[in-house]
Amino acid sequence: MVVQCPQDEEGIPEDPRIQEWVHAALAAVPGEAPPGEVVVRAEDAEAMAELNGSFRGKEGPTNVLSFPADLPPGPWEPMLGDLVVCPQVVAREAAEQGKPLQSHWAHMVVHGTLHLLGYDHMAPDEAEEMEALEREVMAQLGYGDPYAEE
Repeated sequence: MVVQCPQDEEGIPEDPRIQEWVHAALAAVPGEAPPGEVVVRAEDAEAMAELNGSFRGKEGPTNVLSFPADLPPGPWEPMLGDLVVCPQVVAREAAEQGKPLQSHWAHMVVHGTLHLLGYDHMAPDEAEEMEALEREVMAQLGYGDPYAEE
């Protein structure tokens, strides 16, 4: 796992915490999670807005984007994909939702990792399955229900 998040920026968790959250999400999926590297990086709001527009056709920055690897067969190491987190959006959402910043960061990393594994929330039944798994992982990590109403 590669974590590319500046440790000198306020509110960004330390690399071992981010790694713990990714591993917890990978361990929670039914069956065996596919092997592969995950890259987690932080981007500012401007860069995140550009990524969100280019890849999702949506304006403005978002909290987390997942980019599953789609590599042709070859001799390289297996890769699950990249997670890009926007610290400014995560901090704003945590404050608005009355959640501890660390908890919201954990949720965004778990959420993004599940997307790398093929989980989605576009249809109601998919959302229910993904959210249940997120709740389970967050509880195992010692955090509250990320979807609980404040």
